[in-house]
Amino acid sequence: MAIQDGERESYLSWLHLLQDLKARGLQQHALLAVADGALGFWKALEEALPGARIQQCWVHKTANVLDKLSKRVRPDAKSLLHEMYLAPTRKEALAVYDRFLTLYQDRYPKACNCLRKDHDVMFTFYDFPAAQWVHLRTTNPIESTFATVRHRTRQTKGCGSRVTTMTMVFKLALAAQAHWRRLNSYQLITHLVNGDTFADGELQLKEAA
Repeated sequence: MAIQDGERESYLSWLHLLQDLKARGLQQHALLAVADGALGFWKALEEALPGARIQQCWVHKTANVLDKLSKRVRPDAKSLLHEMYLAPTRKEALAVYDRFLTLYQDRYPKACNCLRKDHDVMFTFYDFPAAQWVHLRTTNPIESTFATVRHRTRQTKGCGSRVTTMTMVFKLALAAQAHWRRLNSYQLITHLVNGDTFADGELQLKEAA
């Protein structure tokens, strides 16, 4: 939908991209953004598309938390994090979240602070269709496309001019999108656009007046 060059994780670069999307029609139905811990993006999103909600990428969050733990406890901690974001309900996920903090707070406060600081945007996916959670919990789909771009730039040992670089990235993205697929149960997006609500992934039926 959009490719632009800019400074890495820059607020102004993200704002320029989001404003371009908005100018081309992405406005009232910008419901959710999935991102890593790039504060520049979150700040730009709030300004350009204030109605959009945020879901923190669990792949990035898991890696950041595990990095602050000793190698000895990482396997058990990783299993607990997986249990957390794979829980079938928000209540169960939060119970595992509390268990993680209780278990590791005293010995690994940095890891717990890393987990705790994004609490408000880690479980947003529960307010969307359960069939789509696999897409919403991570930025991996777009990261795989970026990996193709990074691989090509390493092989060419230089990107040339700005125009050359942008053209190459565009063509690589076009090739990558051939392997993309629709969201699971994409028909449910209509409910979201219409303002219907989901709780723990299930559509909430409106009571008759």
